[in-house]
Amino acid sequence: MADVRIGGQAVIEGVMMKNKEKYAIAVRKPDKEIEVKIESYKPSADKGLFFRLPIIRGVFNFVESLVIGVKTLTYSASFYDEEEDKPKNDAKDDADKKEPEKKEKSDSLFLFGTVALSIVLAVGLFMLLPAFLVSLLDDYIQSHILLGLIEGAIRLCIFLLYVFLISKMEDIQRTFMYHGAEHKSINCLEAGNELTVENVMKASRFHKRCGTSFLFIVMIVSILVFMCIDSRTLWLRLLLRVLLVPVIAGISYEFIRYAGNHNNACANILSKPGLWVQRLTTIEPTPDMAEVAIKAVEGVFDWREYLGIDKEETQNITGADTE
Repeated sequence: MADVRIGGQAVIEGVMMKNKEKYAIAVRKPDKEIEVKIESYKPSADKGLFFRLPIIRGVFNFVESLVIGVKTLTYSASFYDEEEDKPKNDAKDDADKKEPEKKEKSDSLFLFGTVALSIVLAVGLFMLLPAFLVSLLDDYIQSHILLGLIEGAIRLCIFLLYVFLISKMEDIQRTFMYHGAEHKSINCLEAGNELTVENVMKASRFHKRCGTSFLFIVMIVSILVFMCIDSRTLWLRLLLRVLLVPVIAGISYEFIRYAGNHNNACANILSKPGLWVQRLTTIEPTPDMAEVAIKAVEGVFDWREYLGIDKEETQNITGADTE
């Protein structure tokens, strides 16, 4: 049996799953029905050998995931925006029909702006702010290694505090429940079990290839990288933090890739901190959330064929007709 390499993320009241050149977004709409949208895209790895090189592939994979992530979040949120703005929908729909090209261009600009803003805010908060704070200690500490450790500790504290605070927001908690459903469905499938609500609910909500683990590894790798840099000039120190972000992301990706592909003692031990942080970003889902995650998986992967199960045997396996 071949390994399963499905990835995904939680969205507003739903789950996105990605496999090879397809991704599917399953959303529980306000009327409680599940809407599934399947999209195709060209993975960066298919664009040439350069994009598959170690470290390089991590950079492009990160940007690609960020773009798809923002796009799917915007799509899932649209169902609830429409619910709130129903009186305005008729006029809006007429305008959209008259100017589809203009709307598509506007959506693309919005997507680009959102991704760019997300990157700027993340770099500013997690990279530049700690570097600036540590620069205040330059006159008191001469060791650049010690300064790098202090900067890394500050960065890690900011990251953990940020995750902790957003985990207390009610709307985010529901998204974290769908995050748990996403992990559970993938773990269920990777364990070779049928993708039923019952089986998914029994699976673990933690996964070594999670984006939370990736971000945590980014924090750790940044400590090791910046400890090797000795610069007392503030503008140069900040510039190097920005320029080295792709390198850090690429190294972190290789670690997550290794951990996801191996189940040895070394990989498991090194994955523990990231799995611990997932206790903040994943919450046990409800069965109806597990059902949404299953629909997302089915949009990009035929798990019955993968497990060698006859379709007729599982006609109602997820509680709905599969035809």
